[in-house]
Amino acid sequence: MTKKIIGIDPGTKVTGWGIILFQNNKYTLVDFGTIHPKQTANLEEKYLHIFDELTRVIELHSPDVLSVETQFVDKNVQSAIKLGMARGMAYLAAAKKKIPVFEYAPTKAKQAVTGKGNASKGAVQQMVKILLGLKELPIFEDATDALALAIAHAHFSKANQLIKKSI
Repeated sequence: MTKKIIGIDPGTKVTGWGIILFQNNKYTLVDFGTIHPKQTANLEEKYLHIFDELTRVIELHSPDVLSVETQFVDKNVQSAIKLGMARGMAYLAAAKKKIPVFEYAPTKAKQAVTGKGNASKGAVQQMVKILLGLKELPIFEDATDALALAIAHAHFSKANQLIKKSI
């Protein structure tokens, strides 16, 4: 199984993205980055910038699947709605290229990368660094989180394939 997977950590301030190739049970880094809408822009301009940049990255790298973090709702409902809209831009960019989208809760991504769903951000970052053979971590942790989401999809899709074979 060879898959090029793009992980997206959505946000209106910073959206992280990371692309890996999963082949022969190995993870290989393809590319990563962050999208920074202008903080002075209104929301619709921020969403358009996120959509345009994700579309550009998808067109450049032609991933097979997109892995995105599930919606997290804390006390601030307005923040959750804005984050959901940023997430929607990832769905829209994927739909434009007919790329399937898979969602993973932060605890599932942490579990896939570190073996523990309650792992610290630092532990996740270090494991992403090890799994992808990086010399240094990305400057923005949003990119590292996006890479963790891509790894999570590779991990769970492989597990699902093994389960299907055994049935």
